[in-house]
Amino acid sequence: MLIQCTKKLLDELKITAQEQSDENPLFSWHANIIKLGRKKTIVMVNDQTKYVIVLYGVKAKDLKNLSGLLLQSIREIFKAEGIKPEIIEQFIQKSGQASFTKTKDRKSVARMNRACEDFYFMTDLIDEESIVQVGVSMKISSLLAGAGKGTYINPNEELYKSLEEMAGQPVFHSEAAQLKVTLMLENHAVWRRITVPTNYNFKQLHNVLQIAFNWQNSHLYDFVITTKVEENPLVKIVAFKDAYNEESDTPMKMETEVELSQCLESSILYTYDFGDNWRHKIEIENVMQDYKVNYPVCTGGEGSAPPEDVGGEPGFEEFLRVINDKSHPENEHLAGWGEMQGYETFNLNEINWGLKKE
Repeated sequence: MLIQCTKKLLDELKITAQEQSDENPLFSWHANIIKLGRKKTIVMVNDQTKYVIVLYGVKAKDLKNLSGLLLQSIREIFKAEGIKPEIIEQFIQKSGQASFTKTKDRKSVARMNRACEDFYFMTDLIDEESIVQVGVSMKISSLLAGAGKGTYINPNEELYKSLEEMAGQPVFHSEAAQLKVTLMLENHAVWRRITVPTNYNFKQLHNVLQIAFNWQNSHLYDFVITTKVEENPLVKIVAFKDAYNEESDTPMKMETEVELSQCLESSILYTYDFGDNWRHKIEIENVMQDYKVNYPVCTGGEGSAPPEDVGGEPGFEEFLRVINDKSHPENEHLAGWGEMQGYETFNLNEINWGLKKE
């Protein structure tokens, strides 16, 4: 594994660059270190695929083991991409021992600098609890990247193709669950049917549901895993460690610690926005073993979800009454407000576009 570092990163590592050597570009990376506030961030770009890995809040002890940290990152991020564990390990074995050299050429440095710029625009996705920035890395790697002569590629798709060629087999984890997710409203039918890879953790599932119901990720949320028959709570899945301070008889786990695969025999209650209290019942209708892609797909649904901050069900009823009454003096104003808050007609194609880009 070749890590080609900027002078700034070599100085931080306190090492002398080794002589340049030829390396398979699939196992070769360009790396830079930048700062966001007081936190040091390492941005690494794969030479062949242009896939980006971001390490945030790196400290001196982490710099001493940068190669080990990169391998840990590959395991976590590639797993989140849905890549089979055995192919990840094959990639790591083929990467070999790390060597550190200077950057190779201007084109590679320019691409790395672009990845650093992309990172600055994605600070809202940073996971403050982790050095390995899984979500940020996947998001940057889904963006178009220049490939020379006016052509562009998607680094994540280039990674999938390269790993498939390396391994000689399909790269994706193939199990997926068909979920029916119903927003529990008294007077309206609002539901979505979504197929989700079972290796998704509950943070990823939350992001899927935000897209499917056109929520805007503006509020707190949690999941409660229950038995299917008696609906007794088994575990609460939370997004923030402060939730552990609550008094509760139900055991708690962080959203990144639990995968959907661990809950296939259960029912799930998803609550978004504890003020408006939007409760969603998640039923696992089917589990398939031959899913062909590594992203969720919405296959059906009905109804428009309420706009953000509408005031719960009573507020939603009043909102609908006003926007459906053209003669109401607040009709135009409230309709415009609803649009800004994300209220729109259920659109299957638009949801699937968002799910593929998520």
